[in-house]
Amino acid sequence: MLTSFLEGLLCCLTSKSANIVVPVETSEPADGYEFVEVKPGRVLRVRHIIPERPVVEEPTGQGGSVSCKRKITVYRNGQLFIENLGDTASAELKNGQNGKTEPNSPVEVEPVDCVKTSPPVSLPHPRSDGITAGNNGASEAGERDVAPAADQNDQLQQPRMRRRKPKRTVVIDCERKISACKGTHQDVALFFIHGVGGSLDIWGSQLEFFSRLGYEVIAPDLAGHGASSAPQIAAAYTFYALAEDMRLIFKRYARKRNILIGHSYGVSFCTFLAHEYPEQIHKMVMINGGGPTALEPSLCSIFNLPTCVLHCLSPLFAWSFLKAGFARQGAKEKQLLKENNAFNVSSFVLRAMMSGQYWPEGDEVYHAELTVPILLVHGMHDKFVPVEEDQRMAEILLMAFLKLLEDGSHMIMMECPEVVNTLLHEFFLWEPATPPPPKKESKTRPETAKANSDHAKASSESAKVRPATARQTSSNCGAEEKPDSRAKK
Repeated sequence: MLTSFLEGLLCCLTSKSANIVVPVETSEPADGYEFVEVKPGRVLRVRHIIPERPVVEEPTGQGGSVSCKRKITVYRNGQLFIENLGDTASAELKNGQNGKTEPNSPVEVEPVDCVKTSPPVSLPHPRSDGITAGNNGASEAGERDVAPAADQNDQLQQPRMRRRKPKRTVVIDCERKISACKGTHQDVALFFIHGVGGSLDIWGSQLEFFSRLGYEVIAPDLAGHGASSAPQIAAAYTFYALAEDMRLIFKRYARKRNILIGHSYGVSFCTFLAHEYPEQIHKMVMINGGGPTALEPSLCSIFNLPTCVLHCLSPLFAWSFLKAGFARQGAKEKQLLKENNAFNVSSFVLRAMMSGQYWPEGDEVYHAELTVPILLVHGMHDKFVPVEEDQRMAEILLMAFLKLLEDGSHMIMMECPEVVNTLLHEFFLWEPATPPPPKKESKTRPETAKANSDHAKASSESAKVRPATARQTSSNCGAEEKPDSRAKK
């Protein structure tokens, strides 16, 4: 810590950067690592693993279809009114970012079918034509309609209710087919995107696990992180610049069915890609990603301090990240941070990344427009992202599954790799239940059907005979059989 303080003090005196903004030295070149130049002089390290699949690949399943019909109404006070207009329609009123939040949802949130409710109707003006006519009649009739007139006066004294005009209305109407994604399917690719201060190395357990199952995995280093190039201008680390990098990486490696897995700040880039390429994104996973709020840097953040001051405070930042990012702060967690190259960025990159998180389009409406099925994973000991934010995200999204892990924190994929891998794999294999096919009715020619119906009608009429007629018929039959007995009598 003393060395860092002296370097920072020297930086302030000489007005030079205390740290050189260059990529972190990589280990020896290994199979699966590539360097992609997304722009002139902007090179990203990407780990791309294509496993050896069997020659006879398993065919893709039929899956199931989900009707994605939704109407999103935004009012001027920040409220959202979301109507699910599928086979089982539902309507719910969502408060905006400035309004009061709703009660917390349960620990595990599953898509459920709600009962059909009618949308709210604004109350008209109490002074209607009928009421006006009633008042005139009371004045002509005199004393006999005093009570109705008093009731109408009370109604007229009620405050006038205005019809709320929506600020914006979005209608979504599409049919989405969702199928299981197995490692033996060659049209499936997994994209892993890390957040601020991380690198592709934090996904080490996941990349090894899913590549062994046969999945094709892609994990890039953001600019200034890991072994990617680190430009010395702050504009290179804005949300839009980093999102454009991820777009180029996605277009380079994308398959027919792609699954995005994002962590923390990386969730925003996954959301951006899912919104831009809805037909190519099959599923998505958000790990400790936070709520559906627009990104805006804080003016009073500690990261607005000069770079040399941040460099002096870098040991304090590392200690704070260990304290807030892990449920336990032991030697194992410290070793994980060191081995996986987590929170190992220069002070300049850290300051530029925090101040460049400006994305006003990514609000609640932007997230509510997503039709892709999404799995949300949250560690209960996370001190960076409160659980209420992920619960709010699950409420806004159309198809969301929220899983809370008691033993994890912000870096849950490093703390509980087996649990996270199992959750992700089960979600990749999930597909909606397909309804049973309708029974096929026998198709007969119209003439044959008409003849059969006439025959059935005649037989039913003959069976439905009155009892008296039946007795008379039976007695007549008996008389014909015994004519001699009748003559004797």
